[in-house]
Amino acid sequence: MSPRHPLKRLVGYARGRHRLLWVASICSILNKIFDLAPPALIGAAIDVVVEREASMIARLGFESVTEQLWALAGLTVVIWGLESVFEYAYGVLWRHLAQDLQHNLRLDAYGHVQRLEMAYFEDQSTGGLMSILNDDINQLERFLDGGANDLLQVGTTVVVISTAFFALAPGVAWMALLPMPFILWGSMAFQRRIAPRYAEVRERAGEVNGLLSNNLSGIATIKSFTAEGFEVERVEAASAAYREANRRAIRLSSAFSPLIRMVIVVGFTATLVVGGELAFSGSLAVGSYGVMVFLTQRLLWPLTRLGQTFDLYQRAMASTARVLDLLDTAVSIEGGQEALEVGAVRGEVVFEAVTFAYPGRPPVLKDFSLRVEAGQTVAIVGSTGSGKTTLVNLLLRFYDAGSGRILLDGRDIKGLRLGDLRGAVGLVSQQVFLFQGSVRENIAYGGAGSAAADRIEAAGQAAEAHGFIERLPGGYEAVIGERGQKLSGGQRQRMSIARALYKDPPVLILDEATSAVDNETEAAIQRSLSRITAGRTTIVIAPRLSTIRSADRIIVMEEGEVRESGRHEALLAEGGIYAQLWRVQTGERAL
Repeated sequence: MSPRHPLKRLVGYARGRHRLLWVASICSILNKIFDLAPPALIGAAIDVVVEREASMIARLGFESVTEQLWALAGLTVVIWGLESVFEYAYGVLWRHLAQDLQHNLRLDAYGHVQRLEMAYFEDQSTGGLMSILNDDINQLERFLDGGANDLLQVGTTVVVISTAFFALAPGVAWMALLPMPFILWGSMAFQRRIAPRYAEVRERAGEVNGLLSNNLSGIATIKSFTAEGFEVERVEAASAAYREANRRAIRLSSAFSPLIRMVIVVGFTATLVVGGELAFSGSLAVGSYGVMVFLTQRLLWPLTRLGQTFDLYQRAMASTARVLDLLDTAVSIEGGQEALEVGAVRGEVVFEAVTFAYPGRPPVLKDFSLRVEAGQTVAIVGSTGSGKTTLVNLLLRFYDAGSGRILLDGRDIKGLRLGDLRGAVGLVSQQVFLFQGSVRENIAYGGAGSAAADRIEAAGQAAEAHGFIERLPGGYEAVIGERGQKLSGGQRQRMSIARALYKDPPVLILDEATSAVDNETEAAIQRSLSRITAGRTTIVIAPRLSTIRSADRIIVMEEGEVRESGRHEALLAEGGIYAQLWRVQTGERAL
């Protein structure tokens, strides 16, 4: 976390919007200056009535009382008009600034999140990130909508009225301003004590969001285990912690305004009594006394709202710190500078002495080497935890190897631009994710330009998905729901295969792509495997050995190392690990 104050970090982030910030601030200040003019106008009117032709207005060339009053009336209309103009201006400008900053901050934060390596997400909850990207950024918007203007106007009030007091009656001015040091000291002490409490509030809010998001994603599991009551208790505990954190902050923030109000009343009563005595004795003009009484009220009573304003400010700063901390999170996997033309990729993949371990765990791969020739179909089998999926993660640079190199067409993938590298690789994962939208949109997901209907249908047919898609209401225009929940597991898997084929990558990875399909669908995919793999390098990680019998080469992995390599028939003849796995799956040998 950065040691710099969140406000300084926010101002630094908003450099490109400094002009809008300055204009909005100037409009707020001018609005408050004109807003403070009515007490002066009332004092001038009293001066006209009391002093008549000897009033201050008369000295400006308006001799009769009627002329003076009409001059004051005209000045009042102008001042109120300008006050209204600047009120409209600052209202629009601050809101525009809030919306612009909110929009850009959310896009920058989300864009930065997408650049972070997969290891980062292992320690984060989806709901917690959603809390930052949505709730915290909205909290900042609420402060800029009103709180920033309030702070500026309070500051302007103090400066203008203090100047007027010392000009009108220096002997009384110090009494009116006596509470100010105590108010400022109290405000700073309040900020120091309330800041950590609001930081805790935002943390608790993230925990609640994380739990709710996780539970909604796993609602089927919750229902199947009849764990609704258990989850309600967990949400209740998290929500109670959030409520208690808020209560601790509220107890402190609610005490601010009453305490400040009691300090303020000292200055107001001192001005009222001492100023009245001076006016009665003739040492202070009646009009000036009237102005001072009104201005004292205009100076001190708005300070009672400082508690609410600081409350909003501290909430915004707690949220700002979380958002900017997210933006400051270092991206450990950066793309190289070398361009890769996807259409020219042959597809040769080489792992050279690669060693890799997930954080805090023993190595998954140990000095691992493998060459996949361009256009070759290589199947990788092995027990759970042998490192099969890790190869996929490293090839796509979701993670970086601790040592060794990975080459694509003889070029180190760390030197390639990430977009180019991943654009050359099509992945069908064992964890299928489909997006809310139509079948057509999901198959053509991420494709540049308009999606060609014939290409979409060709991809559906190659993935053995065309038949069930045609039977859906609306066919390729059918909406499949969030995460494809309207489809079966096998249908979602075939959609995922179709999506990868539509991309038409030179390197295709099937990471347990048949794990969720029935026997009929598996047989259909197996029949189409020759079409799927034609003209491209294919790496198949297979839970079912029956789907890889025709692979050019089968790699058997155990404990992060290659133990066997060869074609199906040759490996069976060797009678090693692969032969044992085959006999288990075909029922020839029990586990």
